[in-house]
Amino acid sequence: MAILRVSQIRKMVSSERKKKLTELKTELLNLQGKAKTGSVESAGRVRELKRTIARIYTIEQEESNE
Repeated sequence: MAILRVSQIRKMVSSERKKKLTELKTELLNLQGKAKTGSVESAGRVRELKRTIARIYTIEQEESNE
């Protein structure tokens, strides 16, 4: 799954963002579990997932304040 950019996230409807957020969280949990056993393919993927999740939360917060 490709990392989402801010422009892509802003184009999404709120319901799409929430769906994507749950997908990303699930993937993050799976990768963190693999990281504990030492069988993760890409260590940088965990960092990118965390950043993308934070981006989605930030944009949701911005739009709720408007």
